[in-house]
Amino acid sequence: MHVMRRLRIRSFATFATSLPVLSLILVSLVLTCVQPANAIPAFARKYGLRCSACHESWPMLNYFGQKFKDNGYQLMNDRDAPIWQNPGYWPVTFRILPIWHRVSTGKVLVDTYSAGSTAPTGSAVQRVTSSGFDLSGLDFHTGGTLEKNFSFYVLPSSDSSGSFHFETVMARLDNLFGSPWLNVKLGKFELDNLLSEKRILTLTGNGGIYQLYHFIPQGDGNIFGQMGDNQLGVEVMGHSYNDRTRYSAALLSSVDGTPGLPYGSNAYSGFFTASQAFDAGKAGVQRIGGYAFVGLAPTTWITQTGPSGSTVIPGSGIGNKSFSREGLVGQFYFGQHVDLQVVTQHGSDSAWFGQGYGDLIDGIASGNNTTGTTLPAGSRSPTWNGVLLEPHYVYSPQLIFIGRFETIRMSQQSTPGVAQSFGNITSYTIGYRYNPFMTSRAGFAWHNEYNWLHQDGTGPSLGINAANINTSELLLGFDFDF
Repeated sequence: MHVMRRLRIRSFATFATSLPVLSLILVSLVLTCVQPANAIPAFARKYGLRCSACHESWPMLNYFGQKFKDNGYQLMNDRDAPIWQNPGYWPVTFRILPIWHRVSTGKVLVDTYSAGSTAPTGSAVQRVTSSGFDLSGLDFHTGGTLEKNFSFYVLPSSDSSGSFHFETVMARLDNLFGSPWLNVKLGKFELDNLLSEKRILTLTGNGGIYQLYHFIPQGDGNIFGQMGDNQLGVEVMGHSYNDRTRYSAALLSSVDGTPGLPYGSNAYSGFFTASQAFDAGKAGVQRIGGYAFVGLAPTTWITQTGPSGSTVIPGSGIGNKSFSREGLVGQFYFGQHVDLQVVTQHGSDSAWFGQGYGDLIDGIASGNNTTGTTLPAGSRSPTWNGVLLEPHYVYSPQLIFIGRFETIRMSQQSTPGVAQSFGNITSYTIGYRYNPFMTSRAGFAWHNEYNWLHQDGTGPSLGINAANINTSELLLGFDFDF
């Protein structure tokens, strides 16, 4: 089942040495007494499978689950077509998380006051910390087959305030000409990342995304190369009958998944992947592959002068410039309980993006993006390299321990003279998920996680140099779907 992270809390935490931590330790001791698990909603209700058939740990897929997804949510038998389904079957699942979390940001610039003064008289740098109970957003998942070899997926999703948008809307033609090597998908969908962010096992503000999939250099105006965001386009995908060999090629609008053509014309991107799995005997099935995300996106805009001055015309983006993200991926298994997911990346943006030109709609770009502008002398294309390592220890389908290390290092800044380390990121995440039950009607997980993130030079100035930022978050919550 396709599961989407919707915890839209962009804040950070410090590790708590208090009652919640003691509770976490006590609960973890109690929950090691596991019991057999059943299936999950909604595809499990259709096929009557156990959860462990498709999931290494919900929502992360195993080899069989990836094959089921690649086949268009089909087992390739008579039960795939709706005509064979129980009329009472309705493939709908909702997911939301009530949580407690402690969030903290280091080195925040705050106002200071003199005795008796009601107006700020200066400023200082301090850590800002808060804790309390909270909610994630809400996801409604529905998907399956319209007829044999005609599949679909729709995901209306909200933030924690109830503001909805369409995260996924796609239809797919499966096994064209009777071959698994040709499948065509149209709509808004997740890119074919071998390590899926939409099935991520972590939930904190920084740990609940893959930093490598969303990295933007400091001062850069390019939002269009974020691999973790669902994109609008068409995808051709194919695989061997046993799913050992896979490929995909997607043509995308360079809009970062935003509907309504808000940016510009003739701006397209391509996302290409290929991977090969091989049997390593008792160790399991290993997979290695590669990806490339390349495209063009607007950097400048046509303006219109009115009574209130010059304004940008939506949809008028021009001056398309290039960007690229490419790397290697691997899924390595070491017996029944341990696996390691690896992603590397080399990224590059046009010097125009590096100088802040690009997205005005979301306020990412510098604002000086109208026609007739020129680049500062000496401007260069920003480039960087990164690696993501995510090990798992699967004690059982009900209990999984998670770790992650990510590091991203700039190799060239857009502006000469800027420190090469400016904007570098290092992130660590640890946690575990315990599922006391998983049936064909509902799933429930007790989730505990801690994330720590460090970024170079992005804090307030301390003397001559800007400060490095350390942020962290501790989260405990109930992750459930029905």
